[in-house]
Amino acid sequence: MTRKLKVGRVEPQSGETKTVIAFLHGYGANGADLLGLSQPLAPHLPDTLFLAPDAPEPCAGSPMGFQWFPIPWIDGSSEAAARAGMEKAVEDVQAFIGDVLEETGVSPENFYLFGFSQGTMLSLHAAPRRVPQIGGVVGFSGRLLQPEALAAEAVSKPPVMLIHGDADEVVPYAALGEAGDVLGQAGFQVYAHTMKGTGHGIDPEGLGVALAFLRQCMDAPKPG
Repeated sequence: MTRKLKVGRVEPQSGETKTVIAFLHGYGANGADLLGLSQPLAPHLPDTLFLAPDAPEPCAGSPMGFQWFPIPWIDGSSEAAARAGMEKAVEDVQAFIGDVLEETGVSPENFYLFGFSQGTMLSLHAAPRRVPQIGGVVGFSGRLLQPEALAAEAVSKPPVMLIHGDADEVVPYAALGEAGDVLGQAGFQVYAHTMKGTGHGIDPEGLGVALAFLRQCMDAPKPG
């Protein structure tokens, strides 16, 4: 049984929802942590509804925040608990996407996941395992979990933008190249950007790159 997510939202400036961007926050944070990014993005994406769900579990490593799934090296959980937690979180996110598409009437190719850290890990796992295919994935400062399973389990291949700071002290910068290689070998269209001198965060240049990617995806001809 999937868990209902508490969702923050910023309505489209135009008053008409043509596209949706859903922010998936990092470990120990909440939806509001990323929803503020809608402020610089909205003027460039006036027909976009911005959503930011809270992860469904209180965070063991950060009691004021939430987690999508446990992280063994932070909270002492087992690898089995982490894997089971991620699978459950993927189900929650898939149900959330379905609910949003039904509520808004937006087609799947006009729905985008925008993840940070653990939210990126979740986005990169959920999007390839969903049909119909969503419009794309932006992943900041994360990594690809279970890379060995991707090629066999991917049922759709949305374009992916990976963005990472080369001074990241939480998720190693090398994770960008590792994820990009595996995604590329599996047939995904992958773009990457390095935020020079940036730690575990999102800098203005990186956000600008993400915006350019999203606009490129939104402007691309749609199948059919």
